[in-house]
Amino acid sequence: MTEAPVRPRGEPAIRTIAMPADANPAGDIFGGWLMAQMDLAAGNVAARRARCRCATVSVDSITFLHPVYIGDEVSLYAEITRVGRTSMTIQVEAWRRSRDGEEQVRVTDATFVFVALDQGGRPRVVPPLASGDKA
Repeated sequence: MTEAPVRPRGEPAIRTIAMPADANPAGDIFGGWLMAQMDLAAGNVAARRARCRCATVSVDSITFLHPVYIGDEVSLYAEITRVGRTSMTIQVEAWRRSRDGEEQVRVTDATFVFVALDQGGRPRVVPPLASGDKA
């Protein structure tokens, strides 16, 4: 495992607060909730890039490094690392900040693959970037 970056890069795709309904009786946030937030962030980035509906195809190697607690601010950073003909690979990092502090801690990361879909739900070509657009 590589050493965690000191700070996240870029701006978060989404930011949310971990709530009591997202936690087990000990106050730790469920890994499934965190993974769902990561999927939302990746899906947001995929849809903006493809300019259409996108679906998750796979998630690779999610490892939980640190717990997330009730009340923590969770920021999800998502970056497209590869664009194929109909698919996109997106690296997602989740960072937590306790409500009474400023330190951000990377809690997990994973690689998501999304496919662009047409109105019939079939794979469609990811359009090329317009000049000035970001990947």
